[in-house]
Amino acid sequence: MLSVLGRADRRQRFCNGVSRRDVLRIGGLALGGLTLPNLLRLEAQAGTQHSHKAVIMIYLCGGPPHQDMYDIKQDAPQEVRGPFQAIPTNVPGIEICEHLPRMARIMDKLVPIRSMVGARDAHYSYQCMTGYHDQQTPSGGWPHFGSTVSYYQGPVRAGAPPFVSLCYTTQHVPYNEPGPGFLGLGHSSFRPTGPGRDDLVLQGVTADRLGDRRQLLRSFDRMRRDWDSSGKMDGMDVFTERAMGILTSPELFNALDISQEDDRTRQRYGTDDEKRPKGDGAPRAPQNFLAARRLVEAGARVVTINYSFWDWHGQNFKNAQEEFPVFEKALTALVEDLHERGLDQDVTVIAWGEFGRTPKINKDAGRDHWPQVCSALLAGGGMKTGQVIGATDRLGGEAAERPVTFQEVFATLYHNLGVDVNSQRLFDFRGRPQYLLPPGVQPIRELI
Repeated sequence: MLSVLGRADRRQRFCNGVSRRDVLRIGGLALGGLTLPNLLRLEAQAGTQHSHKAVIMIYLCGGPPHQDMYDIKQDAPQEVRGPFQAIPTNVPGIEICEHLPRMARIMDKLVPIRSMVGARDAHYSYQCMTGYHDQQTPSGGWPHFGSTVSYYQGPVRAGAPPFVSLCYTTQHVPYNEPGPGFLGLGHSSFRPTGPGRDDLVLQGVTADRLGDRRQLLRSFDRMRRDWDSSGKMDGMDVFTERAMGILTSPELFNALDISQEDDRTRQRYGTDDEKRPKGDGAPRAPQNFLAARRLVEAGARVVTINYSFWDWHGQNFKNAQEEFPVFEKALTALVEDLHERGLDQDVTVIAWGEFGRTPKINKDAGRDHWPQVCSALLAGGGMKTGQVIGATDRLGGEAAERPVTFQEVFATLYHNLGVDVNSQRLFDFRGRPQYLLPPGVQPIRELI
């Protein structure tokens, strides 16, 4: 009997209940005349099948103007509405800004939330990344969403860190991502941007020599751990093992090399100057959306992106006309790409900022900070798309229907990933029990 060994994965089963590995072991005759070509075809299909859930989170530094994107107020006074018009989408009854025509064409694959509440007037990523404000934090701090997923689910495979950050270091420090908090350094993000990217592969070091260095490092770590009283050494074994996996596997490095994609795909996402920050935020780098898709396919569970600069106290509409086309081209390319690759049931996309903008346009043709209400955009994840959740009042200043909290969004993301945040008790650095979501917070019922 022919035996072809493949990678073991108990989750990969065919429709008759036989596992992929069992198919490769038992050969053709046991399955009613399965021929060798068919067996090899199934092996290839199973090997390329996406088998894990993931989230791509896009943080829009500075707070995008909700009423100029997904919540145009046609009946509001001119000093509130501004010059932008609403256009219909491919979902009857849903209208968005005229400068987002690509989004309008795929609204059946999107979910704008128009009634996000609970923000505060602060330019920081903390709430978008943790679900909490940074004013009252447990010892060690609230963990980043990606760190939580790393803690609960771990890596999909060796060489693929569960949490990869494509976020740039910004001039305005609070825009930068928070760390792993009380979950420990072992669940920090892996950040492949910058000069450290060359360190992703072994250069002149054999696997044997790397193993010797790992043993030496463990010896030092044991000594350091004996001296450490802060708790920061906890989880370093996890961190080290994942680093070694990355060094000995080319998957992550290859995923980051978007030149491996054909020109048509790269052009579909668009390009910009990824080395030049916008304002005191991040560069406008649409190619990171493509890199995020590739990282998810390589095994990442959470990929974060910080994107451009949206704090438009002046020239709001001029800035929007420059920013919207680049952003929506990359976002729609990502969503369509996921659908075409059969990943739309597994990969959730979320794009949001820290707060909304004032209903009234200021004297500089800009909009100022407005934490009372803001918006978010969701896609994929097997959710019920093609709908709008919530509504604001006539001026776009308050949530009038179905207010949605940041923590409800996080509950939805955890649900989509299959993470039960109540499955085990967590403790901060002082040994106090903590909940990643307040008791009673549920996923957004309209989406699941």
